[in-house]
Formats: sequence, C-alpha cells, structure tokens
Amino acid sequence: MIRITENKELSSLTSFGTSATANRLIEWSSAEALADFLRGEGGNFLRNGEKWTILGHGCNTLFTEDYKGTILLSTATGMETIFRNDHYTLIRANAGEVWDNVVARCTAEGLWGAENLSAIPSSVGASAVQNIGAYGVEAKDIIERVEYLDLETLELKSIPQVECEFGYRESIFKHALSGKALITAVVYRLSSIPAPRLDYGTLRPEVESIGGELTPAKIREAVIRIRASKLPDPKVLGNAGSFFKNPILPRPQVERLKELYPEMPIYPVAGSGEHLKIATGWMIDHLGWKGRRVGRAAVHAHQALVLVNLGGATGKEVTALAEQICREVNEKFGVEISPEVNIL
Repeated sequence: MIRITENKELSSLTSFGTSATANRLIEWSSAEALADFLRGEGGNFLRNGEKWTILGHGCNTLFTEDYKGTILLSTATGMETIFRNDHYTLIRANAGEVWDNVVARCTAEGLWGAENLSAIPSSVGASAVQNIGAYGVEAKDIIERVEYLDLETLELKSIPQVECEFGYRESIFKHALSGKALITAVVYRLSSIPAPRLDYGTLRPEVESIGGELTPAKIREAVIRIRASKLPDPKVLGNAGSFFKNPILPRPQVERLKELYPEMPIYPVAGSGEHLKIATGWMIDHLGWKGRRVGRAAVHAHQALVLVNLGGATGKEVTALAEQICREVNEKFGVEISPEVNIL
C-alpha cells in the first residue's frame, strides 16, 4: 500500500521532536508496491532531480528547517525465520520493523548475537545503513545480507554482508549506494552456539548482578538496565541517543593523549592495530558539559554523548549546541568529533 501526505509535519516522526514540515511524505508497506508506484508518475521526483530522502523511525535524524522535498518512509513490518539448523538461524525482517523487536525475538528463542544491541532505538533498515552498535557488538556482526530497491533501475536486489563496506557507523548505503538504494529488508544470522560478549563497559558486572544461567535473554536484561539508567526516553525528553561518534585515531596520537589524561577510556578497533577509539562522552564530560543547557537544548545529565530537546527547541538550537561542543573538544584535546546523527 502507498499513502501520500502533502505538507507533512515531522515532529512526530523524529525522536528529537523538533518542528519541521516536508513537502510530501510517501509511506510504503510493500517493496513491490513501491517499485510499481515509482515506475509511474509517483516516481517523477526521482527522474526530475527533486530533493528527496529516506526516513527510518527518525531516531537518528534532526531536521533543522522545513524539508523542501519528498520523504520516503517504510511502514513494512514483520519478520520470519527463513532457515534454521543446529548451528545458526536466519531471520528476515522488513525495513520498517522496530529493531528492538528483532532483538527480543532472537533472545527469546535463545539465539546469540543480537543481545548486546538491545534497546537501541532504530528501524531494521537503519540498522544496516548506520551499522548500529553497542557494548562491543555491531549490526554487521549478525547481518547476512541486505535486500534493497535499486532506485535507478527500480529492480529489487540483494547484497551480501561482505560487500556492504561496513565500518564504524558506516556502510555502502552512506557512500556508493547513497541515493541509489532503498533498503526493503535485512536478513540476520544468529548463532545457536553460546557466544557471550561481556567485556565492554559495565556489562559484565551488571550481568553478574542478575545471577542465574547466562543466556541471551539475561544479557539483554542487563543491557536494558544499563541503557535505562543512562539514556533518556525520547517520549519524555526529545533526543536521538548518542549524538556524536567516538573518534578512531592513530595509535601514536591516542598514546600522547593517554599520557596527558591517564583516565581517558580507549578501546581497540577490530582489525586494526594501528588505530584506537577514544570516548567522546568522556571528553565532553571532562569539559563540564554534562547537564548544561543552552536555551532549550542541553547535554543530558547522565550521558554526555546525548543532546536533548528540553521542550520547544529547534533543530538549529540543537546543532548550535553541538557545534559549540565540537569546538571546545578540538581546542582542549586537538581532536575533531563529528555527529552520528543525520542532520537535514
């Protein structure tokens, strides 16, 4: 089904809740229906070179002004098991499905791999675009393949994980396939063999505090507890989760910073011995930003990576706060930080 809304107010479609209007919103519940629609007059905006973008659940998007173009939004939900043996299970989920519903199903079935990614506000489609991650795990670790609509040929295609060019909050869908592909579904590969990953932050002690048998569901419970203690509910306080990325820097630069700031947290980078990741939240907190407000936008009191809308903030107010923080981090630590949020 295709539904079109003209002059759509967007505050209810983004977790920041900032006010903006789009010229047109196209909601689609079937990849085949969308392809047929775009082949006809409905796809004129693509052929005419008009401005357009794809919106997931709006959990990683900040509108700073009215959007003078078309927004494509998937309402296709649902998931199904498409393969299972003694070693692993493949679950296919439609792009508009709530990401945490996928994690809940996997952990309830005793499948390993997704549990550390619990409670991340995201859609299935965005999980692949953004390569979402938390507690030492990224979406790429469990993605088998991504199905998408080629927006140039309007054919439905599939790309295996190894060709998705996944990196830290990066994928081919942000680069070579940006503006050329619309994700319709993602297939995830979950393990039947226990594979807990607990050595990140306070995850292990939180799991141990719960006690009992170590299961994916137990780890999920611990992750949810930790996130709830640090991160604000977007329904109460507008936000997009972590606003900034953690920089990945050359090892010598990180070692110099560590000499100056021994307490600075650093993390290894998978597949790279020459680079290390440092904690942006620690740097922001070290500068005294945690809990500070500028107008109607603020840094969350319990997590310095999170910027919040205190009520009525505009997208420009939030970005002005972000830019000020970026400047001060660069001045103090000589490190450039960048937004994880998609700013439009």
